[in-house]
Amino acid sequence: MQSDDVIWEIIGKSHCSFRVRVPEKDQQFCRNAYNLTGLCNKRDCPLANSRYATVREREGVLYLYTKTIERAHLPSKMWERVPLPNNYMKALEMIDSELLYWPDYMIHRCKQRITKITQYLIKMRRMKLSNAPKVVPIKKKLDRREARREAKALRAAHIEKAIEKELIERLKTKAYGDQPLNVNEDIWKQILDAEKSKEKLGVEMEDEDEIAEEEDLEEEEEEEEGWDGREFVSDDSESEFGGLSDLEDMEPVQSDEAEASESEVSEGGDDGEVPPAKKKRPPKTTLGKRKAVDDTKKPRKRGARVEVEYEEERELVSPHKESISSW
Repeated sequence: MQSDDVIWEIIGKSHCSFRVRVPEKDQQFCRNAYNLTGLCNKRDCPLANSRYATVREREGVLYLYTKTIERAHLPSKMWERVPLPNNYMKALEMIDSELLYWPDYMIHRCKQRITKITQYLIKMRRMKLSNAPKVVPIKKKLDRREARREAKALRAAHIEKAIEKELIERLKTKAYGDQPLNVNEDIWKQILDAEKSKEKLGVEMEDEDEIAEEEDLEEEEEEEEGWDGREFVSDDSESEFGGLSDLEDMEPVQSDEAEASESEVSEGGDDGEVPPAKKKRPPKTTLGKRKAVDDTKKPRKRGARVEVEYEEERELVSPHKESISSW
C-alpha cells in the first residue's frame, strides 16, 4: 500500500538523489524529468504524490503525462501520455478537459508549462531560419588521434605500393614462371593486359611507319609526273673556266716547260740524235697544305706498269687566254 506522507518523510528529511541544494539562495531544486515546477517540495514532488500531472516536449511535440493511484502497482504503465495539438488555444482546452476534477493548482501549473515550452519552440524555429553562424566545438584530442592514424595509413600505403611495384617487376621478368600460384589473379591480369597493350602499340607504330613511307613514295611519283623539265641553276661561270686563279698559276709553268723542250730539241738536232722524251711534271696545285698532305697519305692502288711517251710541241698562247689572264 502506497502512502504519500511516509514517502515524503523519507525523501524530504533524509536523502534524495534528485535534490540539488543552492546554499547562496537557501533554495532546493529537483532534477526529476517529471517535476512540474522544478522545485523540491511536497506539493511538486512526483515521487511523493500518487496523483500527479505534467507536460513534456519530445522532438517538437507536446505531451500531457498523468499518474493515478490505480496504476501504482504497474511501474511500466504508471504514466499515461496524451499528445497535445500544435495550436496553443486547443492545447489549453484539452488540458481543461483531461484534468477536469484535478486540483486547480495542478491545472494552472500545467498551463504555465505549456506557455513556456511553446515560446522556446517558436524561438528555436526562428533561429533555424536565420543564417547565424553555427558554433562547432574543437576537439584537439580527437584531431591529434586522427592525424596519427592518417600518418600510419600513409606509411602503410607507401609500403604496399613499393611491394606491389617490386612484385610487378618480378612478374614482368618472369622470375616466378609463366603462372605463379601465390599471386593475386587481379595483379597477374593487369600485367598481362599491360604486355598486350605494349604489343598493340608496337604493331600500330609499325603500321603507321609503313603508311608514312607509302605516302612519301606516292608524293614523289606525283612530283615526277608533274615535272615539265624546268630547272633553276646557279652561276657556274667560274667552274667552267676552272677559276681565274688556277689559270694564272698554270700559265707560267706551261711557258717554262715549253722553253725547256725547245732547247732540248735544238741540242738534239745539232748532234743528229733525237733525245728521248721526258715525262711532263704535273702542274703545281693551288690547294692548301692540309689537303696536299692528305692526298699523299692515301695509299695508291698498284696496277700494270705502263710506259707513256709524251710529244711536246710549242704552241702559241691563244688570245682568249691572254684576255682571261689580263682580266
